Amino acid sequence: MNTVNAYLSFNGTCESAFNFYKSVFGGDFSYIGKYKDMPDMPVPDEQKELIMHISLPIGNGTEIYGADALEPIVSGTNFSLSVNAESEAEAVRIFDALTSGGTIDMPMENTFWGALFGMCTDRFGVHWMVSFEHKTQA
Repeated sequence: MNTVNAYLSFNGTCESAFNFYKSVFGGDFSYIGKYKDMPDMPVPDEQKELIMHISLPIGNGTEIYGADALEPIVSGTNFSLSVNAESEAEAVRIFDALTSGGTIDMPMENTFWGALFGMCTDRFGVHWMVSFEHKTQA
C-alpha cells in the first residue's frame, strides 16, 4: 500500500520545530540529515548545519517529514504531501498523473539516498513529493 505523509518546510527552524514535535508525539527520529552531508552539492557555510531531511514516526506507519528550505518560504504554503510508492512503476504512474496540467519542480530521478524521487505541483497548486525506496541488498 502507498503511504502519504506531510512534508513540512522551514526557514531555518526545522530542527527546533522537530524537537518540539518530538516532545509532543514522543518517539525518536528515524533519520536526520544536514545539507553538509549531501555529496556533490556545494552549500554555503551558513547553510551547512541546516536540516536537509528529518523524519519523525508519530504512529501507525505515519511519519512527519521536514527540511529547511534554502530559499525563503511563505507560512501557509510550507508543506507538501509525500507519497511513498510500493514499486518504481507505481511511483512513475503517480508522478506522471500528478504532473498532468501541473508543473515538474524536480524530475523523477534516482538519488544519492537510494530512492527514485521527484517533486511537482499539481494543477490545483498542491505540492507533492513522490518516491520509491530501492531495496538494498546486504
